[in-house]
Amino acid sequence: MDGILIDTEPLWRRAEMDCFAELGLILDEADCLLTQGQRIDEAVAFWFERSPWTGPSCAEVTAGIVARLTDFVEREGVPMAGVREALDWAARSNWRLALASSSPSGLIECVLDRLELVDRFEVARSAEGEEFGKPHPAVYLRTASDLRLDPSSCIAIEDSANGVLAAIAAGMRCVAVPPAETRDDPRFAEATICLNSLTELPNALRDV
Repeated sequence: MDGILIDTEPLWRRAEMDCFAELGLILDEADCLLTQGQRIDEAVAFWFERSPWTGPSCAEVTAGIVARLTDFVEREGVPMAGVREALDWAARSNWRLALASSSPSGLIECVLDRLELVDRFEVARSAEGEEFGKPHPAVYLRTASDLRLDPSSCIAIEDSANGVLAAIAAGMRCVAVPPAETRDDPRFAEATICLNSLTELPNALRDV
């Protein structure tokens, strides 16, 4: 979802940097990229382990970041280039569509409502209920199970290296659409194919 349907990655980084700064932990954009694609509670735990703070618990910090991000989405969220065209093409081509995201379910609902995409997906699954988030494959395996499909018959669309690793570990093929700032990450080599934007998706899926 994040970075594929909606341009939330910059908003995530803003929310994280703002909330961590209030705790005395100053992060820059490059720092935030280290946890891109992970569940936010795992990202918070990552930074607490490296630079413990006093006061709010990790759960409270996580909730604060999600609340701030949700506010950003409600006021500023816009779809990624090519999203509606790609979804329209997939519907015409009889693809079954599901959402498998590291984001909390409340944020998934907020994004789908903001973009008016609520009815586009058979399944919208958050990794928040899984023991591990991406790069663990659990959320992809659960989503395939919800669809009653073998993972090998599924293609995941991912923007993060952690997401690519999760999809491949689940036994899915993976189309990566990495942002410019992480495109050189060697982990994207694991993807079945890499695109510059979703506008290339219809042709890419014919090839895959």
